[in-house]
Amino acid sequence: MALNPESVGSTTEVYEHSYTWKDTVLYALGCGATRDELEYLYEKSGPKVLPTYAVVPSFPACMTLMNSVGGDYKGVVHGAQKITVHKPFAAEGTLRTVGKVAGIYDLKRFASAIITSETHDESGTLIAETEWNIIFRFDGGFGGAPPPKRKRYPVPDRPADFVVEEAIPENQALLYRLSGDENPLHADPDLAKSVGFEAPILHGLCTYGYIGRALIKEVCQGDGDRLVSLSGQFRKPVWPGETLVTEGWNEDEMTLVRAYTKERPGDYVVGNGYAEIK
Repeated sequence: MALNPESVGSTTEVYEHSYTWKDTVLYALGCGATRDELEYLYEKSGPKVLPTYAVVPSFPACMTLMNSVGGDYKGVVHGAQKITVHKPFAAEGTLRTVGKVAGIYDLKRFASAIITSETHDESGTLIAETEWNIIFRFDGGFGGAPPPKRKRYPVPDRPADFVVEEAIPENQALLYRLSGDENPLHADPDLAKSVGFEAPILHGLCTYGYIGRALIKEVCQGDGDRLVSLSGQFRKPVWPGETLVTEGWNEDEMTLVRAYTKERPGDYVVGNGYAEIK
């Protein structure tokens, strides 16, 4: 299917997402949560909900809009992600999400689409917003406008204020996909090889969840309600079995973050990352 620039401005119907504590716990486990984070894993502790759960109710709207955008699905990779959380998620409930194609851009070699969403609770209160930057590796050069300039967030020239290392279990992508992202790129070895990867890769949003947990631990003193925004660019894939290293620098009103794997130091998997903490 050809890329469809005319889809810019398209919006979705309202998608309802009803969830219980089991769904939020499954998501937390998919993002690597351990017994040390029991408040996110045990129903008698609430449980609390990781703020990066914002991507879960917005996923169906994003997938619908990707069908509108078109392009070669085999060449699709996640370029960047941002969430803004306006109110902590309840332990259970029903959420309503609407998505929009905010832009489609020509990077000559690649193309990109920006998809945004707003998620409200049952009372109509805005809970979270998301912005998805989707890269189409096989659809560039269609004559469209280039993407707008985006602010850069370089890390300071000093040692990081915190470093968190976490081994990614071999089955982590298979666990994470149970929260809704069932792209076979993260499960099927033959398909992964057919699109240029040596094996199934970890979801970018799983890496994103790991980074969110690192921030909650190191900057928010374990209180995920303090993490109100997280943005980052996915630059390289992570393979299950590697060790993810998240570095952070506390600067003024935000924390700058980047991540790499211990097996490939200096080959950053997430860059230009920042978080806003309250």
